[in-house]
Amino acid sequence: MERTDPIRLLLVDDEPALREPLAAYLTRQGFAVREAASAAQARSLIRDELPELVLLDIMMPGEDGLSLCRHLAETHSVPTILLTAKGEATDRIVGLEIGADDYVVKPFEPRELVARIRSVLRRSAKGGTQPLLEDENYLFEGWQLDPLKRRLIDPAGTLVPISSAEFRLLLAFLDHPRQVLDRDRLLDMVQGREAHLFDRAVDNQVSRLRRKIEVDNKTPTMIQTVWGGGYMLAAEVRRVRC
Repeated sequence: MERTDPIRLLLVDDEPALREPLAAYLTRQGFAVREAASAAQARSLIRDELPELVLLDIMMPGEDGLSLCRHLAETHSVPTILLTAKGEATDRIVGLEIGADDYVVKPFEPRELVARIRSVLRRSAKGGTQPLLEDENYLFEGWQLDPLKRRLIDPAGTLVPISSAEFRLLLAFLDHPRQVLDRDRLLDMVQGREAHLFDRAVDNQVSRLRRKIEVDNKTPTMIQTVWGGGYMLAAEVRRVRC
């Protein structure tokens, strides 16, 4: 059933000259936009209502965008697009590594940003590559993933927070168990646009995921490195109706 309510965006930027006209433009494109001038204000708005995507400036006074991006990656499955300056290449790489889904470089065309937003939302909604029944979950090594609610439960029954990028990476492995997935394929699944420019981003995402699901992430047994090939999920995966 096609939704009729607008997609909720949170735009976080300390520059009113950019934030306010951009929010107005995105509103005209059919989005429901809330604005925050700081990371602290953004945290407050997120507590009130979780957005469906966050547009996040990196350079802000006080808590910067990378810190907020890390917080979102660790506590919510909210897709994030970074708004960066041309000279912040290192910050862009760090942002992708800690869970950002994409970035745009200032100054940018608003139409390009809208295209990026829709692309990230499509990837986020698509999740895995195999169709799932509405109440079907993944079970592997005592773990359980509900792909619709994006809930990862450990063998002890504890909810484990997982970022949007980690969620898509885990789904890629669960949809292709015991198959070697090279970095290019994983980057396409997880990051999409121009991800090949940041080859080590997938290695960092794998490391983050290992820290969450492996008994010992230094000697991983589930997500194995295949030298010269990529990575493989060495686990039995079942899809069950719940």
